[in-house]
Amino acid sequence: MTVRIVVADDQELVRAGFSMILDAQPDFEVVAEAGDGAQAVAAVREHRPDLLLLDIRMPVMDGIEAARIVCAESACRVLMLTTFDVDDYVYDALRAGASGFLLKDVRRDDLVHAVRVVAAGESLLAPSVTTKLIAEFTSRAPARPAAPPSDRLAVLTAREQETLLMIARGLSNAEIAQAMVVSEHTVKTHVSNVLTKLGLRDRAQAVIAAYESGLIIPGDTR
Repeated sequence: MTVRIVVADDQELVRAGFSMILDAQPDFEVVAEAGDGAQAVAAVREHRPDLLLLDIRMPVMDGIEAARIVCAESACRVLMLTTFDVDDYVYDALRAGASGFLLKDVRRDDLVHAVRVVAAGESLLAPSVTTKLIAEFTSRAPARPAAPPSDRLAVLTAREQETLLMIARGLSNAEIAQAMVVSEHTVKTHVSNVLTKLGLRDRAQAVIAAYESGLIIPGDTR
């Protein structure tokens, strides 16, 4: 199956470079490019791609607002681009519905792999450094009213809450299975139940839910 992609970045050379790399893959097709967030939203509405590669910082409409609109209106998955050192918006991008983020100086092979991972329905949250980064941005985020953990997570069984906690700590399905002494198939069932019961798109949103519900506190990656 061909993954249809929209590439959005306000720097023409960066946008063209990403498009060239992705379009060269036999299972990818770049259906449109966009130079700002508003163009990105319009391109998604017109072409209905599987994935939007989206820069966080863009004119007219920034990537966060564009991601929020795209995720609310469609099943298109969003992979954000960030410069890491200066972007304080990663947390907000994930809350908006993005399934992960990449550094703008990403290597060719890592870009291709990331697009395949996100297009397949996963998120780029397995590496511990990513989970720690999310924790850092969560701790910086302005306080938001939230229901007590017992209310927010009451729909989950004890095993499902345990699974959510391990997802938030950056464990893969295999690592969760080992820790819980169950099969990976059982873990996949727990993960699916967590996402469905909490109305979440993917593991990225599950991590955010775990922090916002109080199940895990920023910096707790034990």
